[in-house]
This record gives sequence, structure tokens and C-alpha cells, in this order.
Amino acid sequence: MTEHSITRLLVANRGEIARRVFTTCRRLGIATVAVHSDPDARAPFAEEADMAIALGGAGAAESYLRADAIVAAARRAGADAVHPGYGFLAENAAFAQAVLDAGLIWVGPSPAVIAAMGSKTEARERMQAAGVPMLPGRTLDGVRDDGLAALGAEVGYPLLVKAAAGGGGKGIRLVPDAAALAGGVEAARREAASAFGDDTVFLERFAGGARHVEIQIVGDRHGRVAALHERDCSVQRRHQKVIEEAPSPALDPGTRAAMSAAAVAAGEALGYVGAGTVEFLLTDTDEFFFLEVNTRLQVEHPVTELVTGLDLVELQLLVAEGHGLPDDALAPPLRGHAIEARLYAEDAANGFLPVIGTVSRFRIPGDVRVDSGVRDGSVIGPQYDPMLAKVIAHGRTRAEAARKLADALARAQLHGIVTNRDFLVRILRHPEFLAGGADTSFLERHDPAVLAAPLLDARETEAAVAAAALALQARRRRDAHVLADLPSGWRNNRAMPQRTGFMLGERELTVDYALGRTGGLETLRVNGTDLPHVAVHHCEEPGIVLESGGLRRRYDVSRDGDRVFVNTAEGQVALRESPRFAEPVDADLAGSLRSPMPGQVVRVLVEDMADVEAGRPLLVLEAMKMEHEVVAPHGGVVELRVHEGAQVEAGTVLAMLNVDPEH
Repeated sequence: MTEHSITRLLVANRGEIARRVFTTCRRLGIATVAVHSDPDARAPFAEEADMAIALGGAGAAESYLRADAIVAAARRAGADAVHPGYGFLAENAAFAQAVLDAGLIWVGPSPAVIAAMGSKTEARERMQAAGVPMLPGRTLDGVRDDGLAALGAEVGYPLLVKAAAGGGGKGIRLVPDAAALAGGVEAARREAASAFGDDTVFLERFAGGARHVEIQIVGDRHGRVAALHERDCSVQRRHQKVIEEAPSPALDPGTRAAMSAAAVAAGEALGYVGAGTVEFLLTDTDEFFFLEVNTRLQVEHPVTELVTGLDLVELQLLVAEGHGLPDDALAPPLRGHAIEARLYAEDAANGFLPVIGTVSRFRIPGDVRVDSGVRDGSVIGPQYDPMLAKVIAHGRTRAEAARKLADALARAQLHGIVTNRDFLVRILRHPEFLAGGADTSFLERHDPAVLAAPLLDARETEAAVAAAALALQARRRRDAHVLADLPSGWRNNRAMPQRTGFMLGERELTVDYALGRTGGLETLRVNGTDLPHVAVHHCEEPGIVLESGGLRRRYDVSRDGDRVFVNTAEGQVALRESPRFAEPVDADLAGSLRSPMPGQVVRVLVEDMADVEAGRPLLVLEAMKMEHEVVAPHGGVVELRVHEGAQVEAGTVLAMLNVDPEH
């Protein structure tokens, strides 16, 4: 087998995966090339590469999905290989073939394998022929109406409608019964067409209460396929992974060996070359069934790297050059436990709505690995997936890994944008998760809105808000040009306490404080309630230490315009300081329902001026290739302000909901 050395690699991707590949390339002495869209021109990955080439455009269709432009960029840069990362064109057989036709090395499996596994329907047929256990399922080619109902009955309920192309939880609908089948198929087709350009879907029996366990495989051009143990990705929402770990807490050695053997058989049947993943559902009786083969590096690959000590990107490059698998890949060790959490810019308490904005500070402390695509000042726009980072902890035991990861996330300084951090920490500390009992129904048993509640309770939040007010006044005194040695607000005669106002979301908080001549606290109240026996132990940049009952706690306080962030060892509070003299503003439209994000109105579900009940879906927004329902928060008469197909910005009034006295 001819070997071809890679000297310069182009990564046909963006964000954290591009940076991840570049890290290995630098260690191996391989030069790197980035391609980028217009919004990503100053992104960390584009600036860290040895060369960067603009693809133009803002959205993926104008940039990262342009196979011809990427191949042309590789030629222009003198690259001899292309790594696709994950997402975008990573599982596009035509792109892989275009790279090969250009005389470049493709870091991945053959176009034929990608095409076969890219169609989940063909993948099912190929795996069934290889003897891999399968769930009942049926294709829907040309099937409509009565035929659809018959196939649904044949598969059995509940079932999943799944996109034949793509992944990432897109184009999937859970159908509980026959009445919901037609609507589920329609919604899955629409989302699949938007995300992958292919609306082909199929039906598959839903195995409730099962675990999602996958085997990492890697194959070389000499016909060898190795299994690098498993990952458990059972904690999911909307069929998208949230927490991943290796090894699985549910697998005994016998099941691990059987599942690994099935994955290797699948890889050998395909003639698989490169890194890939064979995904299974594992039942509570230790039966497992094939889900799909991902012909690329997985988002969650770091947990495998931490427990085996192997660099999966290095293995990808090694086999792409024609080398055989090394001995440590053919007999991989399994050391300790690793857990990964996906940190997103999203509002987990509000239906996981994606969030846009600027990351003003990004700090994650502790003994953890952080694979991130952002830094201070990074802008999260509506064009791409809102994942900020993958945070991974490794420990001697599962409990140690979970503890380290939860602590690092709780202490993280994530300023300027809403994230799912509190949601992740509460999952990692949940008794059921710690006991190893979390399956794919975990977030159905445990309300995500409850898990997303702030880490700091009401009392801790009040203390943090008080610390913010005191830290801000200390900074004002430090910066004062006159009488800087006097405490803030001090008078010869006793005067009213000073007041600082904040907004915590929609909640208004006021802090009243008075300092004596020596700087000690004489008064400290939050929303009229005294915080007794609190003393300022010391105040220095960037925070303040308060003492109460003999206990000292540190609060790191930072300011970005009128926004104030307080970080503690237990969590973070994000505030907005109220102006001392508010400007008069127009009153907000009473009863208005505003768009939570930029997007397109793909469906209007009610008539104008209809009388609706609380919880009634009103319309469907599409943003970041996912659909989001806007529902009535209360009963009333709905007055529509948008139409189907309308493009809206965040904050656009979608409808007015006028309260009906009968409601």
C-alpha cells in the first residue's frame, strides 16, 4: 500500500473542531489551512491557522457547504489533504469524491461508504446483511395516506420518524400513536429538507427507556478495524446529545465485548477506513440494536481519547497517509472515566431556545479539557450551531470525573450571553445520573426547566447582588478625584442609605447600604430585607469578600457597560444595573409576543383574531435549522402581526394576545 505524507492540511470546517484538528497538526509538524465565512473572519480558528482563505457569504450555504470553493481553496493554498471535521460536508460523498478527484488526500472513509451510511435506510439494509441486530423499521418511498397508516401499524407505536440523511437530532419526530403519524412525518420531512436538502424519512420502532451507546471504530487500508471501547450518550434532549461519557456505566464486560464485535463486523463489512462510530440502543435486558454509522469524527470523541490515551485525529491522519493501525489502537487500554458536557448558547429554561450575542468573558477553570471555538469578544450569530465549547473531565472513577466537571462549570465565568451551564451542572449532580441510571428518557422524567433553575438559591442570589452593589461603590470611590478616602455616601450627620438598583431577568432588585467612617457596614438590605451580621472583609480587584457568621465568601464582580456579573464558587449571577435617572421610554406593547431569536415563520397555526387557550401553539419559527413553537402564555384573542414565510429579527412582535374577560 502506497504511503503519502501529509505536509499541509486544510480543515473544511469552523469553530472548535477546526481548532481541535489544528492542535494535532501543530504537534505533528503539519501546516494548517482554514477556510471561513465572512462572520468568521476574526474567529479564533481562522486566526490560529497558518493560512486562512475567505469563502465569502454569511450562511453555511454560501460558505462551508460550497464544495467547489473549498477544493479550490485547498489547491490555492498548496494543501495536500482535506479534513472535514463534523457537520457541513463531513458526510457528503460528492465532496469526498471531489477532494480525491483534485488529487488530494481525503481524511475519512471512501465516498462509497459515506454514501451508503449517509442514507440511514441503506445503512439499515447493509448492517442487517452483516448480521448486526436491528429494530423494526420501514422506508416511506412513495408512501402516502392509507399506505402510511399501514406501515405505522406494521412498525408499531410509539415510533420515530427519522431523516434518512444527516444527524444531530434534526429531522426526527417521536410519534406516540397513529393519530400523530401524518403530522410527525410532515414536520420531520420539512426539517430534514431544511437541514440536509433531502426530505426522505423512514419509520423506526422507538425503544423507550433504552440507553444510547456507541462504539468508536477506526480502520486502516490494510483491512484491519479496531474498536476503541464505547461511549454512553444517553442524556439527550430532542435526540441531541447533552452529556457523553466513557466507559458506559451500564455495560458489563460481556456486553461490551459483544457490542464491540458487532461494530467491528460492521466496519469490516464496509471496508471502513478512518475514524467512525457505530451507534446502538441498549435495552435494560442488555439487548442492543443498530441505530446508525457516523462516517466522521464525533463531537464526543474527547472522552475516548482521555480513557485510551489515543489521539483520534492523529489516527485519522495516520491511516489517511496509508499507514497501518498501531498496536495501542488494536489493543486499546481503558483507564479511568471521562465525561463531556456540551456548553451551548441557549436558554434551557425556555425550551432550549438558541441565543445570539457577544461573549464578553469566557473562562473555565479547573482540571478539565476545554475544546472551544470562542474567546472573549466572540459573536454568536444565527447562522451556525450555538455550541460554545465541549468541557471534559477525566477521573480515576466516574464519581470523580462528574465532580470535577460540575465544579469547573459552576465556577466558570461565562459573561454576555445566556448558556445552559446551570442545566449541565444540575444533571451532573443529579442522584439518578450519579447512580448510573440515566437513559434516553432522563429528560422526560426530569423537567429541563427545573434542571435549568439557577444554581444559586434566593438567599445566595441576594448576597451576590449585595456584593455587586458594594463592589461597584468601592470602585467608584477608588476612581473618585476628590475625598477618595471617605466611605461612599458618608455625611457628618446620619443620612439615608445609598441605593443601587439591578434587574435580574425581569425581576427588579434594590440594594440599600450605608457605610460608617471606618468603612464598616451600618446598613445592608436587599429589596427591603436586612442582611444581618454581614461585614466587608476586604475589597480588591476583581471582587469582594463578605463575612457572615464567621464564614467568608468571595464574590468576583465584573462590569461590561450596564451589565454586571457576579461569580462565586457555586454559580454566577448576571445583572443589569438600573440607571439612577431613567430615560422616559415608550411603553412596551401590552400582550405582545416577540420573537426570541432571528428566524423564519414557517407555519401559522391559528386564524387571525381567533380565541385561543393557554398553551395553544400559535406559529412555528425556524432558526439554526431547528423548528421552535411559539405558544400562547395565557388565553385570549390573538392578533397576528406576521405571515408564513416572513423573516423576523429577535424582538419582532409576532402577535398580540388580548386578554378575553372569559379567560
